[in-house]
Order: sequence, then structure tokens, then C-alpha cells
Amino acid sequence: MTASYILRRVGYGLLLMLGVVVLNFLLIRLAPGDPAVVIAGEMGGATEEVLASIRADYGLDKPLSTQLWIYISGVATGDLGDSFFFNQPVSSLIALRVGPTILLVITAQILSIVLGVFLGVIAARKPNGILSGFVSIFATIGYAVPVFWTGIMLIILFASVLPVFPVEGMQSVKLRDASLWIKTLDIAHHLVLPAFTLAIIYLAQYARLSRASMLEVLSSDYIRTARAKGASEGSVLFKHALRNAALPILTVAGLQFGNLISGALLVETVFNWPGMGRLAFDSILRRDYPTILGVLFFASAMVVIANLITDLSYRWADPRLRGR
Repeated sequence: MTASYILRRVGYGLLLMLGVVVLNFLLIRLAPGDPAVVIAGEMGGATEEVLASIRADYGLDKPLSTQLWIYISGVATGDLGDSFFFNQPVSSLIALRVGPTILLVITAQILSIVLGVFLGVIAARKPNGILSGFVSIFATIGYAVPVFWTGIMLIILFASVLPVFPVEGMQSVKLRDASLWIKTLDIAHHLVLPAFTLAIIYLAQYARLSRASMLEVLSSDYIRTARAKGASEGSVLFKHALRNAALPILTVAGLQFGNLISGALLVETVFNWPGMGRLAFDSILRRDYPTILGVLFFASAMVVIANLITDLSYRWADPRLRGR
């Protein structure tokens, strides 16, 4: 893996981000709705003169091409603009919300990969067994069920039937002045349901993918050789077979990161999780263009970075690609 390759991939990522910024801007501005009307509505209504004044204050009266150039110039310097509704810099709003979203997404990603791969490996050991059939059925159901429906069902279950986990928010109000350890446990307690809701659909995919990949690898000659030499079944599965079977899982994990972020928007709305998804939902309702664009930009940047890391990790894991 050479430095020129890394620089080339970074350059492709920057060009992709530029295209995403332009496309998001045009789609948001061409969507129905007028932010000036929403802002005026918060004040109890306004005349056409007041609406014109609001548009002038926020630069909405300029030609679309001029607005686009101003926005791109701001993004290039790290300025995502000011929120129409919150009257704060968008970067500050995102900075307050990005932590909970990253915590939710990474937890769901780790949970789905670890449990999914484990189930897939165990199922591949006996492909015609009961566990293998269960994994296949679970993967089909998990992939088909909408994430928001899963969240609602978990809320009903754990709010009425088994009140074991909190069903909204990130932490208890009464524990905000507690010690760091107590607050950490409280956040982890609140994180269980949102993370499991977001992870379940991808957990099913990883289980089925790892099962199929392991079945292919377990039929290889070097696996038969390892078993002939007396290697234990655990060593054959997790040391020899999983190392090669993990390459397609690694690729899919990087590609699914963007879906995790988009799924987090729904999950955060269902569980009132204070992340970027909740901020995006509130901003869409209020036609807060700068905040919507800022959230989309940051989410896109996270996806591009995740794909870059996945690409580099794949080349590092596959010896055939390291020198290219």
C-alpha cells in the first residue's frame, strides 16, 4: 500500500464530497416549502414585506447559483452557516449532537458484526443443523422488518410488559449530577434498545454472509490439512477459516456504515435519542436549510471516511493487494 494510492483515494473522496454538497444543496432548495414562512409563523404571522425582509436577512432572495457558491465557499473554510431556527452556528449544533450519534452507530456496528459473525460461524459448522436453519430464518425476518417497527415493538415490550430498559432519551435527569461511572452505566442502560434496534437488520445480514463465506472456506484444501494435522475445531473455525472468510464481511461492513447512519435517523426519532438524526428530523419540519445541509454534509463525510478506512483495511488484510 503506497502513499500515492492513499493520496489518490483521499482525492477521490474530496471530489465525491463536492458532488454530494452540490446535489444536497440543489435538492433541498428545490423541495417545496419556504423557510421565511416557517420563521414568520413562529412569530405569529407576517405580511409580504416582513417575509421579503426575512428572505433578505438569510440570503434567500439571491439567485440559486449565488447561494450555492456562497455555501460551497463557506464549507471549504469550515463554515456551515447559521441555523434559521436555532440562531446558532450549524457546526456548534452538530458538535453537540455528533457524539450520541457516533456512540449509537459504532455500538450497533460492533454488536451486529460480533453477534452476526459468531452466529454465521456456528451455523456453518453444521450447515444442515437446526442452528443453521434458525440463522437463515432469522436473517430473512431481520432483513425484512423495518427498523422503526422493531423500535416501536421494543418500546411496547419494555415499557408495558417488561419494564427493564429505558425507552427514551440518553440519560436519566436525576443522575446528571452523579459520578462519571454511574452516568456511564446509565447511558449504557439507555443505549441497549436503540443499539439493538439499529443492529438487528445488519446482524442478520452478517450472520447469513458469514455463514455462506465460511461454508466456502471450510471446503478448501488447507482446512482439510489443518484438521488432518490434529488442529482443534475451534482453531480451525476461528483461526484458519474465519481469517479468510472475513474479507467479504469487512467490505460489506464498510459499505453498510452509510445505511447505519441513515437508519440512525429513524431510531433516534423513535427513542428520542439526542443525536444528529433527531436534529435532522426537527430541521426538516422547520425548513431549516443550513442545519439540514450541515447534517447531510457531516453524515456524508463520515461515510466517505468509513469507506476509505474499509478500502485501506481490505488491502492490508489481503496480502495480494498490499503492494499495489
